[in-house]
Amino acid sequence: MTPAPDRAVVLGASAGAVQALSRLLPVLPRDYPLPVLVVVHVPPQRRNVLAELFAAKCRLAVREPDDKEPIAPGTILFAPPDYHMLVEADRTVSLSVEGPVQFSRPSIDVLFETAADAYGTGLIAAVLTGANHDGAEGLRAVTEAGGTALVEDPASAAYPVMPLAALALVPSAETLPLEALARRLLDAAG
Repeated sequence: MTPAPDRAVVLGASAGAVQALSRLLPVLPRDYPLPVLVVVHVPPQRRNVLAELFAAKCRLAVREPDDKEPIAPGTILFAPPDYHMLVEADRTVSLSVEGPVQFSRPSIDVLFETAADAYGTGLIAAVLTGANHDGAEGLRAVTEAGGTALVEDPASAAYPVMPLAALALVPSAETLPLEALARRLLDAAG
């Protein structure tokens, strides 16, 4: 696979995130050419161990980004706790402590909306399990920018509230169980 700097994957999850992401991220091969940016709702007072946990499970490099870090192909970047992760027009990460969105910081909507502006039709976004409405507005921004909208099947999601909210705003989103969603991410890189 060759690097695809004009394309990216963004994922958003909340309650049930570790289980869902454990069925997606380890499937990606070492030569996966797309960057993957992930927002998971983590309480701000807790140390985030997600990057460490998934670094041990995944074949790609996994970490929390630094502010103004260029987004590199074949990496998985987790938003740090209590920081919004934004994608700038020059395809760098920006970290922000602006107020919570949908009661969340980091916010899935913030990541998806800024990534949609930066990547347009080259963006693949997926809303996964969760118990609030974060990600729905962001997914709508992705479709309005011509990107690909994916939603974990609410019937198989550990917490279906986020997938259902996303589908209410973006009924055209492709709805897939996690195994099919993983295949879709692999196919998108081809």
